[in-house]
Amino acid sequence: MIENAASEFAAILPDLLPLVLAWAEETSRIMLRRGLPLDARGIKLARAVGVAHPERIRILTVPHVPPPEDPELRQLALEQNLIGPRTRGLTLGYGIFIVEGQMDSGLLSHECRHVHQVEVAGSLDVFLPKYLTQIAEFTYDHAPYELDARAHELPFWPNE
Repeated sequence: MIENAASEFAAILPDLLPLVLAWAEETSRIMLRRGLPLDARGIKLARAVGVAHPERIRILTVPHVPPPEDPELRQLALEQNLIGPRTRGLTLGYGIFIVEGQMDSGLLSHECRHVHQVEVAGSLDVFLPKYLTQIAEFTYDHAPYELDARAHELPFWPNE
């Protein structure tokens, strides 16, 4: 069943990618405009997981991570475990959604590792197709970018 869903996702991904990228860019702009910069502790944590420019990161605390308004993208996000009722955080470029009451060092370091991955890729437009292709090939839980982010979850805040 999972393999079938992944192959279906892989088949429709090329057609949906322009919509996904447009949504991601607009959502990132909103996060950057409305979000708050990291404090000194957050900057230290971001640097610890490889972020080159932690001062650019903005955290937008939300009651829940908002899914795309487009019904097809919303369904895709839910089916691929990208955005759902249990989602605690989401990173798009330097913008990070964190669900209210969920901020901890493990979640922030995970999301900051995604910022690092975007920096290494060069842009969100380059990173996101690679990330979604990994999900289509391996599923969310086994995608290399997700495994890397999980491996960089810090169980503590770095010493100040």
